[in-house]
Amino acid sequence: MEKIRLVIFDLDGTLVDAYPAITRSFNYAMQKLGYPGQSPGVIRRAVGWGDEKLLKPFIKTRDLRRAVLLYRSHHKKSLIRYSHLYPRAVGVLRYLKGKGYKLAIASNRPTEFSRILIHHLGLGRYLDYILCADRLSHIKPHPEILNKIIQKFSLKNTQAIYIGDMSIDAQAGKRADIRTIIVATGSSTRKQIEEEAPERIIIEIAGLLKIL
Repeated sequence: MEKIRLVIFDLDGTLVDAYPAITRSFNYAMQKLGYPGQSPGVIRRAVGWGDEKLLKPFIKTRDLRRAVLLYRSHHKKSLIRYSHLYPRAVGVLRYLKGKGYKLAIASNRPTEFSRILIHHLGLGRYLDYILCADRLSHIKPHPEILNKIIQKFSLKNTQAIYIGDMSIDAQAGKRADIRTIIVATGSSTRKQIEEEAPERIIIEIAGLLKIL
């Protein structure tokens, strides 16, 4: 097995708990358009596919564009106020950076909001590259985002490892033929994750240090 040189992380549910911010922005948009709010649990299970797909199942098609605009406007402030890092996330990044690994983010969240989170939470100093699905033709579970990041560093897929939190992360890793570890802190249930058979499932991000 080749030495791992690149560690790619998903953002939401993996390094960052932005679910309270997402819930507030979601229900703000619903309230403004006269739709019923949803519980944090319902919203959490809908996260991971981008904001349009988050909102679409709960409203009429004609209201989708307006809902997205309302959500995004609210979310710029909500992210800063209600998002936080998972315990020991910074310690994991600092350790890996100190060991010489290249570190990257692969997120279905739009670039603008990913960068708000990364800047607010002080993650930028540890990251070598950030790529989000709005800069690509496909979102995860399509492997494009992982393939692009690996190509960016002129590495082989055997020299990279991907850390995510959802079943779609496990699917993306499998399709990119890259070692994949899933942290059970995100939107997918343990059963959903196990069905995708990633290489490892860990209960918190600090568990990664026992692997690398």
